[in-house]
Amino acid sequence: MNPNQPHTLPAGYFDQVYQANEDPWQFETSSYEHEKYAASVAALPRPRYARGFEVGCSLGVLTEQLAPFCGHLLAIDIALAPLEKARRRCAQLPQVEFRQLQLPEQFPAGTSFDLVVLSEVGYYWAAPDLARVANQLLAALEPGGQLLLVHWTPAVHDYPLTGDEVHEFFLRQTSPQGPLRHLHGFRRATYRLDVLEKV
Repeated sequence: MNPNQPHTLPAGYFDQVYQANEDPWQFETSSYEHEKYAASVAALPRPRYARGFEVGCSLGVLTEQLAPFCGHLLAIDIALAPLEKARRRCAQLPQVEFRQLQLPEQFPAGTSFDLVVLSEVGYYWAAPDLARVANQLLAALEPGGQLLLVHWTPAVHDYPLTGDEVHEFFLRQTSPQGPLRHLHGFRRATYRLDVLEKV
């Protein structure tokens, strides 16, 4: 954990980021992002999921690409401004539902999923909150359901965790008695991807 930023980043952090720039991470325009999204979708082990859950959907660029694989896709974000753009982007996709929620405090109650996507969001939580979110996700993930993890790996000075720390946290739960098993994964120059399945 970064000792200079031990706390989970608050909602106000993201509100300020989106006020300064409508697409602060170039999700819509970056060739890096486009390649990563294509790799993320290609990594899905199944052609179809009944209920998907995307945490931190931002502008909905990846959401739009995940939607054809899902009978229903719940996409959430902590910030309202990108959600409004995401809703417009995916207006023609009736299986996509957007909600403004902040995990772990506002986990959607009474829900279960056979796909959870955690892409470029895990390092915004401090370790205790990441553990709480992981417990919530694992409880909502159906047996045989899959968890897609994709994260930038270089350290960012104001993020509580690195992408590697997020992935290693989940991979520690793939021990012989753990709740998850590792299906496959890879590392690129600046990001890594892992697919896990609930035992």
